[in-house]
Amino acid sequence: MSSDTAGHVARSTIVPESETPPRTRVRRFLTTADGVAIDAVYEPGATGGHGSDGVFVIAHGFTGDLGRPHVRRVARTLGRYGAVVTFSFRGHGASDGRSTVGDREVLDLAAAVAWARCLGHTRVTTVGFSMGGSVVLRHAALYGSRSDAREVREAWEAWEAARKVREEARETPGQGQTREVARTDAVVSVSAPARWYYRGTAPMRRLHWLVMRPEGRLLSRYGLRTRIHHRDWDPVPLSPVESVPLITPTPLLIVHGDRDAYFPLDHPRMLATAAGDHGELWLEPGMGHAENAAADELLHRIGRWCLAQAG
Repeated sequence: MSSDTAGHVARSTIVPESETPPRTRVRRFLTTADGVAIDAVYEPGATGGHGSDGVFVIAHGFTGDLGRPHVRRVARTLGRYGAVVTFSFRGHGASDGRSTVGDREVLDLAAAVAWARCLGHTRVTTVGFSMGGSVVLRHAALYGSRSDAREVREAWEAWEAARKVREEARETPGQGQTREVARTDAVVSVSAPARWYYRGTAPMRRLHWLVMRPEGRLLSRYGLRTRIHHRDWDPVPLSPVESVPLITPTPLLIVHGDRDAYFPLDHPRMLATAAGDHGELWLEPGMGHAENAAADELLHRIGRWCLAQAG
């Protein structure tokens, strides 16, 4: 929904604060590559941040924010397995900007990942739900190991063009350093769509009305506390199913409920097929959609899966 090319590397003005992660909660506004201020919170987790190299960066669903009860529940549960960074996507909560419903949000996630690494964490796992689930897939494709991919090359060219006109150019790290600091080490995508513009369910038809119609965006702003950009996507970003093959060899877990009212089971199956032997698919009996439907038991299993990937 943005008129700009999405996917270039997030440029946070953050610099490393210490060689070891903080021991207490930290809240900060991060600056993305396109200059949007993103509200973010770091929590060291139950085992304490000091001496721990692992951190979860949680990407919420559309109309969520870092303070929503189910997002906090996810953070508390995953906090049993490592430190946690939560943040509000642009247009959500206290963050600036307007939502592009999965396009430029990849820059928000990249800024949060870069912050987690700058705080001293050497291993980052991104965990996304619904819209956030699609964002973690695109982020991993753009910031992963497949630097020869066409989308990655084009993203770098767009980022470099934007960088040259930024006022804070002196604070911008070099390209290799920036891409490395925004890289993820494992990906968990929950309740994500496989393709864009899906309208096959009543909830998705309602969502498209919110996004595409002026009266829907007005309702979203005042009723759902979500500010949506009025422009269409141009160009259309890489879809989740197109992103998945670019993620390898980064570990990938796809989670989906068999009672998801938004995206039926052909979506996770398409993603799993695109991943091949590289990805792992969990189809959860009785589960609905996104973080609201993710039971604590499932979150604990996700936490254990992430620890297993770390060896």
